[in-house]
Amino acid sequence: MGEIRRQKILDMARLSGEVTVDELALRFAVTPQSIRKDLNRLTAERLLTRTHGGARLASSIENMSYEARRMLASEQKNRIGKAVAGIIPDNASLFVNIGTTTEAVAQGLLQHQHLMVITNNINVASLMRPYSNNQVIIASGEVRPDGGIVGEAAVDFISQFKVDFAVIGSSAIDSDGALLDFDYREVKVSQAIIANARHVILAADSSKHERSAPVRIGHVSQINCFVTDQCPSRNFRRLLDGFDIRTIETSR
Repeated sequence: MGEIRRQKILDMARLSGEVTVDELALRFAVTPQSIRKDLNRLTAERLLTRTHGGARLASSIENMSYEARRMLASEQKNRIGKAVAGIIPDNASLFVNIGTTTEAVAQGLLQHQHLMVITNNINVASLMRPYSNNQVIIASGEVRPDGGIVGEAAVDFISQFKVDFAVIGSSAIDSDGALLDFDYREVKVSQAIIANARHVILAADSSKHERSAPVRIGHVSQINCFVTDQCPSRNFRRLLDGFDIRTIETSR
């Protein structure tokens, strides 16, 4: 029975990104102590990572669903989106890449005027398209189920431009400053975006420091500004300071 319950807990985490002891105890009609044992077992197997009051998906090779990513840390992402939008002036050109945090940035940009927004994210294009004061240009390539556009055609398209700003996200951030993702095709586009922008802004909430992913986008030394809800450690803050990276923490 316990094995079946743990599999169902893992399935729930894959669907929603995060589970809590209280909701699981209610769902399975067992004690919180039984759920904590299940979560500890799944954590020991490196399938989940424990959080205060629950656990979140911990796989380094399987990304969670788009809807789960959109809901995870949504309040923090909205604050990050507004802070990034505050950096970008009217009349600017910019790249906005794939990610639920970069979509929050697009939301924050809706009142800007005369932007040229180049994106490989259908969700960003759909969000900004009705605002006629801004020009939206979308990359060509393979469309993923989450609305991201990837592949060599997208890389070639991005490489035609040189813009004022790039707003990028990352699925995971390693303690050594490596920026990581799950899809090597997406990473190729992100690398082209970084290479063709004058000012690179990384928008990522603090949960990205608790995750891992197998494909390297680049390193924080390649960005100019890091916007997050909070910096996870003094060591990482020193790393940012060492590369003279402007850091904005929205929870402060």
